Amino acid sequence: MRVGILTGGGDCPGLNAVIRAAVHKGILHYGDEFIGFMEGWRGVLDNNTMPLTLESTSGILHLGGTILRTSRTNVRKIEGGLDKCLETLKANKLDALITIGGDDTQGVANALIEKGANCVGVPKTIDNDLSGTDACFGFDTAVSIATEAVDRLHSTAEAHNRVIVCEVMGRDAGWIAITTGIAGGADVILVPEKPIDIEEVCKLVKHRHEHGKKFSIVVVAEGAKLPASDKQATHGDKLDSFGHARLSGIGQVVAEEIEKRTGYETRSVNLGHTQRGGTPTAFDRLLATRYGSAAIDLVHQKKFGRLVVLRGTEIQDIPLADAIAKTRTVSEDLLNVAKGLQPKV
Repeated sequence: MRVGILTGGGDCPGLNAVIRAAVHKGILHYGDEFIGFMEGWRGVLDNNTMPLTLESTSGILHLGGTILRTSRTNVRKIEGGLDKCLETLKANKLDALITIGGDDTQGVANALIEKGANCVGVPKTIDNDLSGTDACFGFDTAVSIATEAVDRLHSTAEAHNRVIVCEVMGRDAGWIAITTGIAGGADVILVPEKPIDIEEVCKLVKHRHEHGKKFSIVVVAEGAKLPASDKQATHGDKLDSFGHARLSGIGQVVAEEIEKRTGYETRSVNLGHTQRGGTPTAFDRLLATRYGSAAIDLVHQKKFGRLVVLRGTEIQDIPLADAIAKTRTVSEDLLNVAKGLQPKV
């Protein structure tokens, strides 16, 4: 079979491992041919491709980013975009297309499936918020990077008797924040799922400072709502092609409020794109490899319109449409774990 592969949306560690696994298994066990579309859906629109062979995918397992590069290109907002994509797939004589991406990328894939395209999806979102799967590759790496940062912030915060607010990724779900916060021993964790009660935050910080510890660490997801508001902190008003604002600044807002209300010196740190970059963890390499291998199996089983997922410890598949129907948010039990580690104030 001739199979296309693309990576869409934000990059994350493990993308290359998915590509490598699909290509290697496809060639070695099925005799497939592969082409990669450059820069996500933009590459399909422009018919910009590169050959994917054993040689071109050798040595990429441990590399961050994606050899296919990526973009946030919303085909559905371009006049005739979906039909142009179908023409490209036909021109390249493709039997199937493996789409590696989150809800935006898979939303475009689902629209093409409804027009007759043969697509198989692989879940990719560093926020870990794609419905139907227990884990997305890249998340473990992001949490590892963020937890190491929080560990480092502890020592400098203690040295200066400061409160430090650490802003991490998480647009509509606080998986990175809650996991990093618990693993890093943060004193306060703020997520998009719960409104920020700045008075309670200050009470927790004061309680800690008044009972022996003169420093505190606060971890906040970038998508957490501004205090006493239903809005998110954004960097400018520009939206991407999927209508998403560039989130940034909630950490600074929270830091300023804490300092104003408590009198404690407070600083903010935004980890930003450091969470996306660099070498994937062993867990993410393994998960990404399992996803890539399962995706090419689905292609040969002709189970199109499906998304490979992790359920418990097993790789399964679900209808792609189900995965993009809603956002997977942080569970109440994990929020209770974090709350159980805080004093009653």
